[in-house]
Amino acid sequence: MRKIIVLEHISMDGVIQGPGGPEEDPSNGFKHGGWISAYSDKSIGEALRKQMNSSFDLLLGRKTFDIWEPFWPQHADAWQNVMTATKYVASNTRSTSDWNPTVFLSGDIAAKVKEIKQGQGPDIHVWGSGNLLQTLIKHDLVDNFWLMIYPVTLGSGKKLFADGTIPASFKVTESIVGSSGVIVVNYERVGGIKTGSASPD
Repeated sequence: MRKIIVLEHISMDGVIQGPGGPEEDPSNGFKHGGWISAYSDKSIGEALRKQMNSSFDLLLGRKTFDIWEPFWPQHADAWQNVMTATKYVASNTRSTSDWNPTVFLSGDIAAKVKEIKQGQGPDIHVWGSGNLLQTLIKHDLVDNFWLMIYPVTLGSGKKLFADGTIPASFKVTESIVGSSGVIVVNYERVGGIKTGSASPD
């Protein structure tokens, strides 16, 4: 089975909106676009590059795809794998693109993603795509959260985990602390949550 891996820049208070720049996603009056810019870090960059250079397909929301579609073909030398990856795009308003290979998904997105996961191919990476993420999380379709956690709180903005998040437990399979305070951590889904009384020290 193919895995769905969510890769996100995320603040300490869980915000994933507009990390790259002021114009990326100013929806709902978000004024902090570009909040990752002060945290350049070689070790974090190397970890990110490793993910970008792996074999993958992409699953994107329409808004994220609309941002990427004109940008990456003009900067393919910086990320060649994004050009050859199949890009699955959740959209009820679009059905074609000149940026190939691209497959548009409409209707019951959760059911279609489940079908794609059962097929052959590399793991599927999800970047950005805040609205799509809520559907994936609600239907327990995410296998790994590969998160870059920044030492900043934003107070408002779209969050990774919103209403509809199912109870789940994870194990850490990778962790890096960069010199700028950014933490990279990979959480792998392992099952449901366990409850009980806390043991005394």
